[in-house]
Amino acid sequence: PYPYYPTTMASATTPPELTDLEKLLHAFSTITSITSPNDILAAFGLLDLPVAQKYGIVFGCLTFTITVIAVLSLLYLGGSFQRMEEQAKSGELVTAPDSVTQRKRRPLLLERLLEGREWMLQKNYGGQLRTKVETNEEFTNLTKMLMTAAPLDRSSMSKDYEENYIKAYKRCQDKPGGAILGGRPNHRFEAYARAFAGCGSHTTLNYRWSYARMYENMAGKSHESEERFQTLYKERPHDIIGKTCRLEPLLGSRHCKELWEITSGNACNEHKAYNADEVWGFLDCGPFQNVQEMQDSEVFHLDYNAAGFAIVEFVTDRLVGVVHLSQDDPKNLSVQLDLPIVKPSSDGSIEQLEACFLLLDRLFAHGYRRIQICVDALDVRGKRLPQRLGFTQEGQIPKHMIVKEANRDSIIYGMLNSDWDKGARSFLLKKMHGAAFENADKAIVAKEEAAEEEAQQLREKKEAEAKTNTKK
Repeated sequence: PYPYYPTTMASATTPPELTDLEKLLHAFSTITSITSPNDILAAFGLLDLPVAQKYGIVFGCLTFTITVIAVLSLLYLGGSFQRMEEQAKSGELVTAPDSVTQRKRRPLLLERLLEGREWMLQKNYGGQLRTKVETNEEFTNLTKMLMTAAPLDRSSMSKDYEENYIKAYKRCQDKPGGAILGGRPNHRFEAYARAFAGCGSHTTLNYRWSYARMYENMAGKSHESEERFQTLYKERPHDIIGKTCRLEPLLGSRHCKELWEITSGNACNEHKAYNADEVWGFLDCGPFQNVQEMQDSEVFHLDYNAAGFAIVEFVTDRLVGVVHLSQDDPKNLSVQLDLPIVKPSSDGSIEQLEACFLLLDRLFAHGYRRIQICVDALDVRGKRLPQRLGFTQEGQIPKHMIVKEANRDSIIYGMLNSDWDKGARSFLLKKMHGAAFENADKAIVAKEEAAEEEAQQLREKKEAEAKTNTKK
């Protein structure tokens, strides 16, 4: 029905297809045609921007180019590319060195400085700075002060110990800390009394109440625990008892062999072998080739103003490590707590934390005002412990010590008795044993304080009445 009208189409001519070489030459011709900064801006469509923005773009590009050139130059001159090539050829992974490796890379002291140090030691101090005490034979005075007091028999019992024992025994009879075990009517009274009197007469009452109640509750849980504590008191009466560990006064004949086994790097018990420098890398002694070499070292030969304790796991009776006190200054009531020497698997464990707590608690109870921890500035793992204990970082001392013939910068952490009393002690108790234990400890001390105040008022009333009767 519609007429047919033929249509004419415009003939489209297709441009000839360019070869890859022609495309590349065309691209280069665009680059080579740039003769001014305006040509660059035109190529990116930025020619119409204000003049200030054009200059900003140009200077930004120049800065970026110079920075890249400088970084590449430093990498080349520093040998980074060469090291990467060597690592690629050897097949080793390119990783940042750990803290132990960094300590080993510290430059050694000049030989003349080492010779001068030896000369001064020989001339001024006869070869050693302080008199050493060998822990195979005797304990230092600081160790004896911190040990739990325990007389061998009635004849060797001091008057203060006897008075404290009787007072604590009667107090526990009035208000025992728990249920009495069948067939053992006096077990709680005896446990509380020997723990209370064992703290000594020069510690605070709050500390003695807290320590004695903890000891009593652990000993009075069951017949098995009561028997174990009785045996432990007979065999190890001077140990400081905690919930997860106990502190034994350090003895080379008792502790050296086991300490060497767990810190030598060899596989021991269920633990795999490891690098012994993880334990000894930041200390001035070790690693040791054998037990005798360790026993002859400063680990067991202490300065006269130091103390040493072995950390023993309470459940398994296995040695966890040792902890030392050094630089005791009773004149200024300060002392230094050294980082515990423990195997890597025990680093950061509850036993390590409680061992430090037991010493801190007893030291502050004796009247110390300040306790410090001195850590190598490169010891990453070592710096975690004072932070976990609640110590405050006080500063850094450059070139503080010479360790393994190299300079050591030290970071000093401190804990004051006021900080301990105002919350640091409660914080640690809660962290180790939970909020329930910490609240129970506070309640125990509060009850004992109230009972002591009531007893004091009663004594003052009786004294007043006696004076009145005498006058009459």
